[in-house]
Amino acid sequence: MLPIKRRQQILSWIKEEETLRISDISKRLNVSEMTVYRDIKPLIENGQVIKTAGGIALNRPKQQPGQLCFVCGKGAANSRLSVQIVRTDSRIEHFCCAHCAMLRYEKIKDDISQIICRDFLLDTTISARMAVFLLDAELHLHCCEPQAIPFASAADAEKFKKGFGGKLLSFDDAARDIQKNMKDSCCSLKT
Repeated sequence: MLPIKRRQQILSWIKEEETLRISDISKRLNVSEMTVYRDIKPLIENGQVIKTAGGIALNRPKQQPGQLCFVCGKGAANSRLSVQIVRTDSRIEHFCCAHCAMLRYEKIKDDISQIICRDFLLDTTISARMAVFLLDAELHLHCCEPQAIPFASAADAEKFKKGFGGKLLSFDDAARDIQKNMKDSCCSLKT
């Protein structure tokens, strides 16, 4: 395998797993650890990964309010559609909408302590796991597709559905539906 292909593979693994040991990379690629060090040197120099004791980690700047969506890169701050995932290690990931948060959720669901979003009608903070989501509504919010609109109240969601169509799902069911229906559109290649 060419060095560029190995680097691409290493980047793919690091994006998925966030940390890797040099010895594990060496075994996976069936190359020496010295070769791995040569392969990761450009990744470290251009800031894609950082060197750790015995390995590498994804170089992810600390999340700040006003940052871009973790998945698609759109603005994720102070939006009625924004979602935050709090991981078990207390890191916070920001998303422009529930769609992007659901794509990320499917990759890290065992490492999440809380998911926070805003009720679409009341603009109040709610737990996404307790919310009802409207998918496939005939309302275009100029964000990622398919849209997932959160509601704290099932009754409010049902009334909204009567006016705009779509289907109501729990967070887990909506996340599975979005993952299943993603093709090569806005976010699927970036998660």
